[in-house]
Amino acid sequence: MRKRRPNYRLVKTHRSYTVEEIARLFGMHKNTVRAWVKAGLPTCDGKRPMLILGRELAEYLKARRTKNKRPCQPGEIYCVRCRAPKQPAGEMAEYQPITESQGNLMGFCPDCEGMIFRRASVAKLAQIGGKLDITFVEAKRRVNESNGPTVNSDFSQG
Repeated sequence: MRKRRPNYRLVKTHRSYTVEEIARLFGMHKNTVRAWVKAGLPTCDGKRPMLILGRELAEYLKARRTKNKRPCQPGEIYCVRCRAPKQPAGEMAEYQPITESQGNLMGFCPDCEGMIFRRASVAKLAQIGGKLDITFVEAKRRVNESNGPTVNSDFSQG
């Protein structure tokens, strides 16, 4: 199975790797590793076989992973379609509880007008929400919490 992001923790820092060994370690093609070298992964020297220090490989992969991270600030929700943190349209969001302590903060992206979601705990809602106007949606009742039988039940009143 091929993985989208290679795990830099699999690399042994005190070992030198060839391109083929790195490709086998992460289950990817050798040309992918060669593209990393062209993009800036340092090698030991310019000779063949191309050797890469494990410590430098781990640092390179860690830097690649953190380069694309875009953490949300207070009052922002990440829009998957725009691939950026956005403040919801009208600075309004709804909080819909999922459990007693967790729920979803929902809003509309001001650019693409799609729905944006952020998981939030009730305890940190004020911190995450920032200056957003948050409305609370009442959780839907579950079947086992109802007082009486439903309309479609076979229980007779009598």
